Amino acid sequence: MKEKSIVIIPKGENDDTYSNDDIFNIISWGADMSFRELITMYEQDELLKPELQRKYVWDKAEASRFIESILLGLPVPSIFLAKTKEDNRLIIDGFQRIMTVFDYVKGIFSQDGKVFKLSNTDKINVRWKGKAFIELNDTEQKRIKNTTIHAIIFEQKVYSEKDTSLYQIFERINTSGRTLKPQEIRNCVYQGKFNSLLFELNKLPSWRELFGLKTEEPRMHDLEFITRFFALSSTEIKYSKANRISLKKELNEFMGSKESDDTLVIEARRKYFEETMNIIFILLGKDAFHNLTKDGLKIKSIFHPAVFDSIAIATNFALTKDIDINAIENLKEKRLTLLKDINYKKYISVRTTDILHINERIKIASLILYNVKYE
Repeated sequence: MKEKSIVIIPKGENDDTYSNDDIFNIISWGADMSFRELITMYEQDELLKPELQRKYVWDKAEASRFIESILLGLPVPSIFLAKTKEDNRLIIDGFQRIMTVFDYVKGIFSQDGKVFKLSNTDKINVRWKGKAFIELNDTEQKRIKNTTIHAIIFEQKVYSEKDTSLYQIFERINTSGRTLKPQEIRNCVYQGKFNSLLFELNKLPSWRELFGLKTEEPRMHDLEFITRFFALSSTEIKYSKANRISLKKELNEFMGSKESDDTLVIEARRKYFEETMNIIFILLGKDAFHNLTKDGLKIKSIFHPAVFDSIAIATNFALTKDIDINAIENLKEKRLTLLKDINYKKYISVRTTDILHINERIKIASLILYNVKYE
């Protein structure tokens, strides 16, 4: 039976769409590009696939129909690309189409690693069904390579670590078959050392137990919570003068910051996430980030984001203060006391993105669990 991610999102965090003047920092233009050109760019690492689309997902029938459409001379839908600071092109939309042609020309189908031959069914024209690229005649091979596809290319006029314009563009124009979740978009837009670290940390055994799924969550909610842990523990949030944050915007800016591409910072983040999750799992158990039922008698079977960020950040803070957490007695009982605390219950359930409520739930967790003042 397929595992499902069971996560309760506090009220107010679901509708976090924002728009700001960053969007005016984007320019765009159109360009017709041949598949020959796109294949060469991909081979030379000038055409980049997002982390989200590390795997090719079309089946043989879908791929075959697309190749047949090209051979028939039918128009190909436009693709969207983003120009990077390094003058490469990041695929925003169109990865499956590009990779289908790439695979067919190169001869190997990504899905199964076997020779790519068009489906041998009546759905494919008799002239081409069951044929590999090398079995086509010269004219047909040239037709595929020379077919042009219209590309709409976006570029940031000015690069700034606080700019989230590319995220907003991606969120608005992505035309894939499913609505992308915020972290799925981040893993397309904010590629780099921190993005790669998230995928590594997501495999940490203690974290997988604490999150509640042995395998990685397909919509990247688990990756988002790791990002949330780092972002909400930052001094920028801790000492913010704002009343409320847009969680989506804060996570975007955190992933796009200069620090998130610094090797020393990345290694420090790796260390304190691993230490924090490992000790929480050992001392508090796999339901450490679950809340109590309304009657306060049982632990729910649902991962709670605000319980997670408060306990995780409080634990990490205690570790930085050299608190010997292993020597603390009755830690599980202290957690139950925390979950029953009237103020804590308020701060994890209403207006969870208010700066006051973020800091207060961490403060209460720090004091009750570890007798340390979060400051």
